[in-house]
Amino acid sequence: MQLRLPIRVALPRVTPARPDTGRRLLLPLTPSRGIKYGWSTAPPRSKPRRFNQPNSGLPELTTGPAAALKRRENTTPHRTGVLAVKRGMTSMFVGKVRTPCTVLQLDQVQVVANKTREKNGYWAVQVGYGSKNPRGLTSQLLGYYEAKGIAPKADLHEFKVRDEEGLLPVGVQLQPDWFRVGQYVDARAKTRGMGFAGGMKRHGFAGQEASHGNSLNHRTIGTTGPSQGSGSRVLPGKKMPGRMGFEYATVQNLKVLKVDNELGIVLVSGPVPGPKGRVIQLQDSKKRKAPSKPFRESALEQVKERHPDAEAKLQQARETHMKLKEERRAHNADL
Repeated sequence: MQLRLPIRVALPRVTPARPDTGRRLLLPLTPSRGIKYGWSTAPPRSKPRRFNQPNSGLPELTTGPAAALKRRENTTPHRTGVLAVKRGMTSMFVGKVRTPCTVLQLDQVQVVANKTREKNGYWAVQVGYGSKNPRGLTSQLLGYYEAKGIAPKADLHEFKVRDEEGLLPVGVQLQPDWFRVGQYVDARAKTRGMGFAGGMKRHGFAGQEASHGNSLNHRTIGTTGPSQGSGSRVLPGKKMPGRMGFEYATVQNLKVLKVDNELGIVLVSGPVPGPKGRVIQLQDSKKRKAPSKPFRESALEQVKERHPDAEAKLQQARETHMKLKEERRAHNADL
């Protein structure tokens, strides 16, 4: 029995002649199908090409640091935040409503450095909290503080700001009146450490039966490695017992109820992460309306009035640092 080929397969394709030889080829030189020529193995319905089109009202897709800053522009606060210590919880009356609140205390909160877009790729303010014994610091970090003219800090943190208008002079101190009563802030800190916890406490598992043949497996998580379809292995990310807590968590949209410069405290509504004594990162809320521009300008002017010679002190500290650095080098060379 002879196999008859379809006429489309049996007859050769007519293609234009090559300019160099003049011979006609049965197949074209350039393939019409291929990954690098735009051909995809995905079915038409799952192709994401019909989404994310500029003509659908979406901006053109861009990449790079500048595009990333532009995307986060609306959610980046105008001003820097502060570092405060959680002292505990209490309550106060707001009108006729008893509102629970958290007491946060500021202690020697100073601006240590500024990060700029030209040098670092983003705008941020580095803030230090408290004080620390210099014996516990490395020589590099001691020189860093010496060049700033600031005593060693117990904790350092960066707060990203929207543009260069949010930068502050190095050495100025931030007090509780940096915030306004009634505004909203975000509090970020590490949660309480729970230690090694089981699956029921860590992930909320329901546990197993209390009876009906169950022996000594009431709070276990059960099997962890399915055999069929997954390669007889434990899949990555499987929820299992392990260390719980001591992770960064953010509580957003907390209302400022009271500020007191004499006591150095800020009262915010509701709880914040961490136990008593934990350092809290407090900054203007990202999802609520920022404080008014007149208040931001007045707060900035008030900070600059309290430290009119901040720039001069910084320059003097740098010169002193260079002199001491040369003396230390000469002393080490003599040794």
